[in-house]
Amino acid sequence: MHPTPAQPDPARPQPARPHRAAHDREIESLAEFDEVVAGHGTLARYRVQAVDLTDRTDVLLATDTTGAVFLGCPMSPEAAAQVGASGALVFPPVPDLPFDPYRAFAYTPGELFESLAEGYEATPDARSYAWFQRTRSDGDIFASMLRSIHDDAVSDALDELLAGARVVGVMGGHAMARGTDAYAGAARLGRELARAGYTVATGGGPGAMEAANLGAYAAPFDDGMLEEALRLLAKAPSFRPSITDWARAAFEVRERWPDGGPSVGIPTWFYGHEPPNAFAAHIAKYFANATREDGLLARSNAGVVFLPGAAGTVQEIFDNATPNYYESRGEPTPMVLVDAAHWREKLPAWQLLTSLAGERAMASRIALVDRIEQASHAVKRLSN
Repeated sequence: MHPTPAQPDPARPQPARPHRAAHDREIESLAEFDEVVAGHGTLARYRVQAVDLTDRTDVLLATDTTGAVFLGCPMSPEAAAQVGASGALVFPPVPDLPFDPYRAFAYTPGELFESLAEGYEATPDARSYAWFQRTRSDGDIFASMLRSIHDDAVSDALDELLAGARVVGVMGGHAMARGTDAYAGAARLGRELARAGYTVATGGGPGAMEAANLGAYAAPFDDGMLEEALRLLAKAPSFRPSITDWARAAFEVRERWPDGGPSVGIPTWFYGHEPPNAFAAHIAKYFANATREDGLLARSNAGVVFLPGAAGTVQEIFDNATPNYYESRGEPTPMVLVDAAHWREKLPAWQLLTSLAGERAMASRIALVDRIEQASHAVKRLSN
């Protein structure tokens, strides 16, 4: 049976919301809206985010909304007028955008790849990149504001999603091809980390990033599943020349083995030529790459594994080393570099990292291993 990657993901519940402080008054779904109205009888000073309220006109007309804020919530003109008159702030949906700047949750693969049957160019992911390309240099304050609002909403969703999670970041380049030993090794690393109870987070793109997300997806299945998935994916080794074929191969795996393990991908439209991979259950995609890079590393609270890479991975090593050096995020977190020859000889980042660590606390939280099979053990050892 052939996959239908154009269809959104099968319905699955949104991630459980973490325990919230009393002052946190966000409403992010219609069910939550109904629960608040029924339980409290007021929407005063609540923040309602990206909830379609077109069928809740009677409720909005009858409920106190003093000081409330409605972010991108469709509602009837009558309701909007009443809510505005009550002193609430209403930020209406923005028409003709391929993305929702007020979104309340991370993306899913099915959402970003919807319409893949018509080719990747028809997907929301590709259309959002095209919009970004048109607006990134035009100096339009409205477009830049929409990008900022979107990225802030994504960060908020990511914080809620990862509350209480032990997150290990896996960094590596997009050039690692499916069907290679390196790709298989990165996938097994992701699987081992997920089975150890960590949440795997990657840059969300192809190559090493996809492999680690694939491994986390494979964690609930027997070991044979991953080997067969690797074989199927090898039919489309790279997102070049066809992102469509590359993505369809991933959805074929997802259809054959539905309901895989969760992980997080944090990609960016700044590198729009790199599509997101379909194995991260939750995709926090940004317009601003600097925000994305810092956010990915900052949320990797249980450590980061750096696979062999080039300029981007080197940048990530020292973006992560700096807060560990100054302890600006608290206690230093583990950093594990994989492939001694690569990081000592080809790109000698290890020597600089160890010199930087010196006698600081971070010196006991860095490690260099020869083989990817040693990386998970190193993370656990450094965490202790």
